[in-house]
Amino acid sequence: MMKTYFAAVVTVSALLAGCGGSPGALEGTWKASGPIHMIITFRPGETETLGVIEHVDYRVDGDTVQLTYKDGLMKGSSLRFVLVDHDTATNPMYTLRRVR
Repeated sequence: MMKTYFAAVVTVSALLAGCGGSPGALEGTWKASGPIHMIITFRPGETETLGVIEHVDYRVDGDTVQLTYKDGLMKGSSLRFVLVDHDTATNPMYTLRRVR
């Protein structure tokens, strides 16, 4: 019984982790500087900003990560980030610095 339960939990977790893809090197918490100052956390399948969690799809291509919003006001909109180095990413609106 316990092995069956554990297998079910592992399977569901693996399926959920795959939803929306991975943010790749962008995964983690970042501080945005520029005209907009905020903290953004990128997790598999979602972002969190100002306490709001939004479901996204990620597409990673080399040093570029594109996220596309799956629902809400931003549904269908995309943002593209270019990783400058391990702790810095940019897009036309702001620069991100890794917090953790």
